[in-house]
Amino acid sequence: MVTIKKLLEDYKAELTEAIMILSKLMKVDKSYIYTHIDEELSEEIVRDFNYIMDKRKQGHPIQYLLGEKEFMGLSFIVGKGVLVPRNDTEVLVEYLIDYIKDDRKKVLDIGFGSGTIGLSLAYYCKGIDLTGVDISEDAVRIANKNREKFALENVKLLKGNLFDPIGEDKFHIIVSNPPYIPKWEIEKLESQVKDHEPRIALDGGEDGLDFYRKITKDSKNYLASNGMLIYEVGYNQGKQVKDILLENGFTDIVILKDLQGYGRVVLGFYR
Repeated sequence: MVTIKKLLEDYKAELTEAIMILSKLMKVDKSYIYTHIDEELSEEIVRDFNYIMDKRKQGHPIQYLLGEKEFMGLSFIVGKGVLVPRNDTEVLVEYLIDYIKDDRKKVLDIGFGSGTIGLSLAYYCKGIDLTGVDISEDAVRIANKNREKFALENVKLLKGNLFDPIGEDKFHIIVSNPPYIPKWEIEKLESQVKDHEPRIALDGGEDGLDFYRKITKDSKNYLASNGMLIYEVGYNQGKQVKDILLENGFTDIVILKDLQGYGRVVLGFYR
């Protein structure tokens, strides 16, 4: 039989990931691994562990292999076909949670992916009425699994292109983390991103700003009076997206910085 210690010996360079994977397979906390280092493992766990580690060496995102990613204190189901949630996005969600508090707001999440933004808001702000739109069938399927996992009500997830499925609804807040990588830059990304994450969730056109232009222009037809439009943006896109909002008549524009000092969230109001 193979012990925990023996299994991990070959993965000293990837020890943090190896412990994460093993604890997931054993259904135990990571601290358990350290305190039961001589425990013998079943053949099934050893086989599954080696399979996942081999996939990691091939560049597959660990979040896909584990089937989950923690975001805002919640464990989201993720998988091939949706972008792996980034911790940078928590800046946007934390701001909106503080802004909404207990108010009743109608919120539209454009391009929801696995649902991290909209469903986190619905989880922590019980008074909101959330509508989400995504063009990807994989996104709708996975986000609905997360909606069911968190037992969220007043959530409607629609398949469609941007505002196409919305009808005549008006929203207090429209939020989006759209594709914003310039087309030419995608091939320069690390393998686990460009070769495994969905291109449709990365490609923002020649300069990365296509979706900001389109969503900002069309959002004016769907915002309630004094409604907010709020985006996540690339680390160097804050000024450009601010200018797009200004050109479309938005006011009181704010750029929020992440922990590294980059402007990662841009928001404005349409009066």
